[in-house]
Amino acid sequence: MHIRLEKRQSGIALIIVLLVITVLAILAGGFAYSMKVETKLARNASFDTEFEWLGRSGLEAAKYVLSQKAAGPQGQVDSLNEVWAGGPGTDTNDMVAAFPLSNFEVEPGKSFSVKIIDLDRKFNINMADEMILRQALTLVGVDPASHSPIMDSILDWIDVDENTRVTGVESEHYQRLVPPYFAKNGQIDDLSELLLVNGITPAMYWGASGGGQMAVLNRVPEASRSNFEEPMYAVGLRDLFTALSGRALNINTASAQTLQVLPPIDENVAQAIIQRRCGPDGADGTQDDTPFRNPGEISSIPGLPPPVIQQIGRYLTTRSTVFEVTVEAKIGNMKRTYIGTLQRGNARAIQTLTMYWQ
Repeated sequence: MHIRLEKRQSGIALIIVLLVITVLAILAGGFAYSMKVETKLARNASFDTEFEWLGRSGLEAAKYVLSQKAAGPQGQVDSLNEVWAGGPGTDTNDMVAAFPLSNFEVEPGKSFSVKIIDLDRKFNINMADEMILRQALTLVGVDPASHSPIMDSILDWIDVDENTRVTGVESEHYQRLVPPYFAKNGQIDDLSELLLVNGITPAMYWGASGGGQMAVLNRVPEASRSNFEEPMYAVGLRDLFTALSGRALNINTASAQTLQVLPPIDENVAQAIIQRRCGPDGADGTQDDTPFRNPGEISSIPGLPPPVIQQIGRYLTTRSTVFEVTVEAKIGNMKRTYIGTLQRGNARAIQTLTMYWQ
């Protein structure tokens, strides 16, 4: 009996020892993992300055490419076959054609890649009047009964006063929401501000391309929530508008959808415009592109009589002024993405408007 009792006690002691060892192993593993994370964060922090300079170097590279394009013989025309847009360029002797925008190695193990798009391919929301807004809502597929409240609310959001349009709203309305806020009463700085505007829902804003943004639907302000089951809009307002661009739409870079923001341009006319600028091969961004040299050349498109051309001419341009630059900086196996916005006045006047990393 005494021997069996000792064996039982020994077994219990062994179990306790094993449990202690297991707990210590788990704690050690957790500590090792946390140290690994801390080490990685510290290492990333030590590279912050180098990453930032790689990002800024990418923006400077973009400035160089854009300045060289502006200084050339075709400087007043921007199209999708230019080097900055990822095309082959229009001049085989152009130095920019040989300038590497992808995997530009600053020194061994440190490089950056640059992608440039012009923001003038979309219509500036701050320049949109009732005609443009109504057409945009029609393209998105918004119920016509909701057009006037949404249009007036957008215009009330942008104007500088608290005077409410017939079907619009001002701060008094937004102050009753949860959480409360004021109307902007100024130009939109970021297009996502539209989600704060009365009547605009996330589905209208994102369209079909915003499938990955569904996580934000439960965090949007009350003004943007829908009390009914909405259709899946093929086009979103973000596909048609931007908050940063010039005062006109670049006919050489705008999509067929965006071109239709101008009411006289329907789907057939938009496709005819695309076909005209694509050249013989029918593809944008290739060597044989034939971009419009000035907005007046739109008169060659069937279905646009002279009075209509005069009506929409002020909304069109062939030169882009604001560009979004994406810089992927790489140090060893680590990467960081920077987003910058550049405004080009001429070849010698290109300024950085914004820069941040994500």
